Amino acid sequence: MDLDMNGGNTRVFQRLGGSSQKVCFHWRAGRCNRYPCPFLHRDSPPPAPFPGSSSSTNNKRIADDDSGFAGSSHRRGPGSGNNTWGRFGGNRTVTKTEKLCKFWADGNCPYGDKCKYLHCWSQGDSFSLLTQLDGHQKVVTGIALPSGSDKLYTASKDETLRIWDCASGQCTGVLNPGGEVGCMISEGPWLLVGMPNLVKAWNIQTNVDLSLTGPVGQVYSLVVGTDLLFAGTQDGSILVWRYNTATNCFDPAASLTGHTLAVVSLYVGANRLYSGSMDNSIKVWSLDNLQCVQTLTEHTSVVMSLICWDQFLLSCSLDNTVKIWAATQGGNLEVTYTHKEEYGVLALCGVHDAEAKPVLLCSCNDNSLHLYDLPSFTERGKILAKQEIRSIQIGPGGIFFTGDGTGQVKVWKWSTQPTAIQP
Repeated sequence: MDLDMNGGNTRVFQRLGGSSQKVCFHWRAGRCNRYPCPFLHRDSPPPAPFPGSSSSTNNKRIADDDSGFAGSSHRRGPGSGNNTWGRFGGNRTVTKTEKLCKFWADGNCPYGDKCKYLHCWSQGDSFSLLTQLDGHQKVVTGIALPSGSDKLYTASKDETLRIWDCASGQCTGVLNPGGEVGCMISEGPWLLVGMPNLVKAWNIQTNVDLSLTGPVGQVYSLVVGTDLLFAGTQDGSILVWRYNTATNCFDPAASLTGHTLAVVSLYVGANRLYSGSMDNSIKVWSLDNLQCVQTLTEHTSVVMSLICWDQFLLSCSLDNTVKIWAATQGGNLEVTYTHKEEYGVLALCGVHDAEAKPVLLCSCNDNSLHLYDLPSFTERGKILAKQEIRSIQIGPGGIFFTGDGTGQVKVWKWSTQPTAIQP
């Protein structure tokens, strides 16, 4: 119940659009029955622009090039000189934040069209659900599309990899790697799988099967930079292998230490490796000498995911924030904007839309995934799931994939075809 703590004048002031701009919680849930209601029945006004943003002339780039998301070969997104982080714009904002009907999701809602909760898997008109891939019994921990393959690969904590035909959507094979899969990525023809105490490497073209030993505990994150493979492990170290083109093998190269708890996120951009950990920190490593050049400690919980866009590093955490980092003239990263969510943030993924504008996919632990225009963080839509969405993968032709805690993989398509961004 919302209580009037300051008398009737406050209620009148709020109805007339005074400075108290609280949005009605019951309206957001779709069930406000008060008239008149002392709180807003619309989204609150945009926040003031964040203070202290550096101009583009004072920022060093942390992405690979002028393209936007690191590793992209497409048009650059808006630069920092526009000072537009967090400003709302356009007319595509999704204004309602209703919850998914759990009974409908299970196929037995008794209220039908009269139900006050959502009977759909998404909000927003710029994308739609194509199909659902069922088979995994536990959370999906990786989705990969190896180069040159017409197959989709998914991995799960149910100790299986599933192979899906991209044309028919049918499962054509199930692999049992011999343990719980913590993560999976693809690089060229290689499928790289993080498991307890090792990384498995499968070449889908030659059927070469390698086991890379050295990790202690579960491997939670994998990333490739130049000819190096990095694995974030449960004991807080980052194992490094160098790909040997002569032998088609991965040779041990280094072990990076410094984190005190498990390394759960890795990203490579602009000759740097970024690592996020359960110790709440981000470490920045030089790819030239594999030395740590900076430790970032502004997050207050686990750093779940990292990506680069334009000259910015984006990080998300279970502390309910997405932080935007920019390099100063001295080269160190500093927080230039913090986007706040109601729930912990699990995963980030970047893509360009049909107009070459950047869109951030942001998964939260309330079983939702938000789509935000950058740099404004205007909400473009939302995807809902039965359980947390832990895996996001961009595909060709305007396709993207999500994998959730129930083991379901969903295939989505943009209404207007975007350009995929590969890290």
